[in-house]
Amino acid sequence: MPQSTLSPASPSTAAERAERGGTRLGLATKWWVLVAIGVGTFMSALDGSVVNTVLPVIRADFGASVSTIGWVVSIYLLVVSAMLLTFGRLGDIYGHKRVYLAGFVLFVASSVAAGFAPTPGALIAARAVQALGGAMLQSNSPAILTTTFPGKQRGQALGLQGTMTYIGVMVGPPLGGWLATQFSWRMIFYINVPVGLLAVWLGWLVIPSRTSHSARERFDPLGALSFMLGLTALLLALNRGRTWGWGSPGILGLLAATLVGLGFFVLFESRVRDPLLDLSLFRRRMFSASALSAIFNYMCVYSIIFLVPFYLIEGRGLSPDRAGLLIAMQPLVMAIVAPISGSLSDRIGSRWLASFGMASLGVGLWLLSRLGPASPPGQIALALAIAGLGNGSFAPANNSALMGSAPRERQGVAASVLASGRNVGMMLGVALAAALFSARLAAFTGANLPDPTVRAVGTTFQIVVGLAALGVLTSSVRGQTVETA
Repeated sequence: MPQSTLSPASPSTAAERAERGGTRLGLATKWWVLVAIGVGTFMSALDGSVVNTVLPVIRADFGASVSTIGWVVSIYLLVVSAMLLTFGRLGDIYGHKRVYLAGFVLFVASSVAAGFAPTPGALIAARAVQALGGAMLQSNSPAILTTTFPGKQRGQALGLQGTMTYIGVMVGPPLGGWLATQFSWRMIFYINVPVGLLAVWLGWLVIPSRTSHSARERFDPLGALSFMLGLTALLLALNRGRTWGWGSPGILGLLAATLVGLGFFVLFESRVRDPLLDLSLFRRRMFSASALSAIFNYMCVYSIIFLVPFYLIEGRGLSPDRAGLLIAMQPLVMAIVAPISGSLSDRIGSRWLASFGMASLGVGLWLLSRLGPASPPGQIALALAIAGLGNGSFAPANNSALMGSAPRERQGVAASVLASGRNVGMMLGVALAAALFSARLAAFTGANLPDPTVRAVGTTFQIVVGLAALGVLTSSVRGQTVETA
């Protein structure tokens, strides 16, 4: 095992410079940095939710198959997940501001290409390039905030960033539907251009440039390649498992490639001088417990995102617009709670807030499991609101704990681990919920039981409650917050 490359933080940090008044332009205060990052966060969340909403419109315009047009979403997730760690590490070496702004330029340019795409293949290719820009943004934006804000305000900053994410998620579906109806689905990509250019200009002005503590370290291309191949194989298996069959040769081959790729990655990273991922970070209980808790959290959250539309539309016969209004209750509560939780975590630490959040999420899941074929809208909204309270309480506190437990020179890598946990948890949650729901639906339908969809959703949520319980456990054993960054 190589000696640790961790070094003490510079006494002249970006946060201290921001506190003293910023750059010669007089704009680079920590709050302007938060605004710049918030605009980018909003745009990224908006883009993801909008694209998902108008997929049927894109498919009809191209006359493409469902499986083909599904890659518009799948390719983005795969590329982002595979490249997060690489771009986080590059940010640690060459500067987070540089990588972040380059990612924005790439995101805007590829959005234009997506809008002009003449074929489904061209659109998928543009989305792959857009995902490269998205990975550069996701892996560096938390690092910029945590190196700009002092530790006593880190949770507040990350909570406000979370609010921008949830607002983007809420605004996306109605905005996407309106743009596609009034103009064209292509407009959903063009809208990224003015927002993105504003974010680039603002970020260039206000985000402090700082000398990286890792500038003398080398990038690890073999580690990056093995991680990319292993994680891509895992996510592709999770994405295609329901379609190909979990026991099919293709899925088994992908799982074998996952073991080989990630196994080689861990072995190689433990021996290389300047690893892509400093494995010693996981010896810090706060860091490892926060990363594992994030996976459990996103598994629960995305099981809700996957299952609730089936309950509302297929099980209850609601129209998509009425279902959308009810579903919006969860991100609405999350947007309100996130900054409050972030501020509280700065004062009392993350342990009890994260544990409370996972417990509340578990209560919300249990209430969702109790919904029947005639449950009133208020009961549905209450269950989703409690789940939103749980996730809104958990995420800022947990994110602050993970980022704060990593040294300043590893903030990009820490942000990448956090984002990777989110994506892996999302895929695991959807895969698990889909498998359980499909199995129970077939069983209830075969037994000629009434309301099979409602029953299948309920029993699946009962099982997912167990994941929330595991999240409570991992959150409660993390110990007290450690101020490293």
